[in-house]
Amino acid sequence: MTTHDIDYKIYGEELQYVEIELDPGETAIAESGGFMMMENGIEMQTIFGDGSPQQGAGMFGKLLNAGKRLLVGESLFMTTFTNMGQGKKKVSFAAPYTGKIIAFDLSQLGGKIIAQKDAFLCAAKGVSIGIEFQRKLGTGIFGGEGFIMEKLEGNGLAFAHAGGYITERELQPGEILKIDTGCIVAYTATVDFDIEMVRGVKNWVFGGEGLFFALLKGPGKVWIQSLPISRLAGKILQYAQGKRKEEGSILGGLGNLLDGSE
Repeated sequence: MTTHDIDYKIYGEELQYVEIELDPGETAIAESGGFMMMENGIEMQTIFGDGSPQQGAGMFGKLLNAGKRLLVGESLFMTTFTNMGQGKKKVSFAAPYTGKIIAFDLSQLGGKIIAQKDAFLCAAKGVSIGIEFQRKLGTGIFGGEGFIMEKLEGNGLAFAHAGGYITERELQPGEILKIDTGCIVAYTATVDFDIEMVRGVKNWVFGGEGLFFALLKGPGKVWIQSLPISRLAGKILQYAQGKRKEEGSILGGLGNLLDGSE
């Protein structure tokens, strides 16, 4: 089975959604919670795994591949949306928080993309959604968000969501980019991923950026987000727990200046 050849259009600026146009018999797959709306004639069905050929034959193969998805915080099940009517029909999927939707044409990207485990939104049926373990021991111990990632394989369209502003970088052979692990959205399979310790005792104690960052080495493409959802959630939690009773007063203003809140 080849990947279904779907058409799409992305709407919005900071809170986007993607509209997928399906010919009769074509199917899109999505994680639960991403569905926004669909036209009459599209049939929704919950399936075990992703329904791709790479999923494996037989119940054991399906169990093994679907079970791996639990390690990246995803459900064992996915939802398919199939055009069972006459003529073209449209189904839309929405981003869960402010940011951008990225379209990956896997046929133009070597057939494989490695992405953050919460980045996948939807895809054409036939695209395989699995997990990617970083092979190096140091990466596994210290890599944090970059250790267990999601892999999208096939020759069709897949869509990911990322926070803030999205930058696409083309790394040349041997070119190295140092980046916070949470800011990585995705990269092609040709990019080498490793981690490096931040140098300098003062950076460890006072830097506030963690002890390690990711090392991405070309050749290949890298997609970077300016606002990871983990960073946004951490800031919201920090302000929710640390709100001053005297906020708005002169005393509160001085306190905020002293602790760096202003």
